Amino acid sequence: MPKNKPKKYRQDEHIVDNIELNIWEALIPVVALVGMLAYNVYVFGDEAIGGSNQFILLMGGAVAAIVGFFNKVSYKQMLSEVAENVKSTTGALLILLMVGALAGTWLISGVIPAMIYYGLQILNPTIFLAACVIISAIISIATGSSWTTAATVGIALIGIGEALGISLGMTAGAVLSGAYFGDKMSPLSDTTNLAPAMAGGELFDHIKYMSITTVPTILITLAVFIIMGFTIDTTGSADTESILKSIDATLNINGWLFIVPVVVILLIVKKTPPLAALLIGTLLGAVFALIFQPDIVAQITGAKELTFESGYKGILKAITVKTSIATDNAALNDLFSAKGMAGMLGTIWLIVCAMVFGGVMDGIGALSRITKSLLSMAKTTLGLFASTVGSCLALNVTASDQYLAIVVPGKMFSQAYADRGLAPENLSRTLEDSGTVTSVLIPWNTCGAYHSGVLGVSVADYFFYAIFNWLSPFMTLFFAAMNIKIKQLTKTI
Repeated sequence: MPKNKPKKYRQDEHIVDNIELNIWEALIPVVALVGMLAYNVYVFGDEAIGGSNQFILLMGGAVAAIVGFFNKVSYKQMLSEVAENVKSTTGALLILLMVGALAGTWLISGVIPAMIYYGLQILNPTIFLAACVIISAIISIATGSSWTTAATVGIALIGIGEALGISLGMTAGAVLSGAYFGDKMSPLSDTTNLAPAMAGGELFDHIKYMSITTVPTILITLAVFIIMGFTIDTTGSADTESILKSIDATLNINGWLFIVPVVVILLIVKKTPPLAALLIGTLLGAVFALIFQPDIVAQITGAKELTFESGYKGILKAITVKTSIATDNAALNDLFSAKGMAGMLGTIWLIVCAMVFGGVMDGIGALSRITKSLLSMAKTTLGLFASTVGSCLALNVTASDQYLAIVVPGKMFSQAYADRGLAPENLSRTLEDSGTVTSVLIPWNTCGAYHSGVLGVSVADYFFYAIFNWLSPFMTLFFAAMNIKIKQLTKTI
């Protein structure tokens, strides 16, 4: 069996403990943050993500720092943990920038318009949402990455859904449900490798055992989306023919354009680092734009024809800043726009501020204290599972990072599961059912911020429709309460 180890710095991450800090003090920054965020969203509404929420996260970090000072934690220690937190997101931040670049070149090359063009002819509103779940699940299993899935087929499916008149929240929820199912079940996924490593289990035992709760959850999710497909009232389906004509008149649409996304998916399947795969996809998109859409590239710069200078300028504009393709259809003009790397800066800003809050919380020992308090309340097997779920949810909210939501509870609870005679697969499955999938439901979590930024849909809009993600923790608790498939270390008499 191949050894699938997660990155060392994740697996060996140090968890700060502070005996001076009690649970009530540890909860002060959390209560303060939630209260400030709630009021901020009430005042700013959807605009809160544009900057004010970021400052509120820093204010939450300041409250945590004050608590730390009163409990003999040095400024240097808190800053060190913040630095480690921010450092751990370097790859994610670079991927975000590259996703913005890729979206730009895939737009002007015709890759995304081609996906929408052919998708409108194949997918009708009745089956569309269920198809989003299935397509996203297949791509995510193949790539092992919900992030790559959202950045490629996810963007295209959002465009198709918008053209069909389907709510963006519904489409995003369906995409994320399928993407996170595939992410959980893929041996290529980093979180799928990380969870058994933290629990002390084996990768393929973990995947097999996780399917017990994951498969019923995705089937329920699919059933709900199928029912929704028969009941939703769309307004865009009647305009499909005119949209297709506008796309055909504006761009050179052909099957060769699909070479670009196919190459990117194959690179990911072959375990090419996502950053490198996305860079190659961006450059391929640029080449295909020059070959198939020379007039579009020139149009972006205001030039009458494509020259070396206008081509260079058009490609760089698509990669870095907001660009759009003008058509004779008003609906398409909004749809055929991309924000480039600049469009990802707000999300990056949010992630950095969230890491500051999470770093200070870790630095003062609050994360460890909250997790230990949850563990102390676990008097039964169900209580142990519930404490694990609660700990993962708390870490996703406070640490703003799904990896910490797996690492910290994994380290803290592994011995407790062994003491109860429970196999490590119980813990690793619960870590994924609650830590991995719920990260996308928190606006300031790295995953929530990423997917919201890439898909262009706020967490508030897709939260309810990300059925697989919020249903998974309930499913794992239901199986624990009913004592269904709770694997023991040894047979009990």
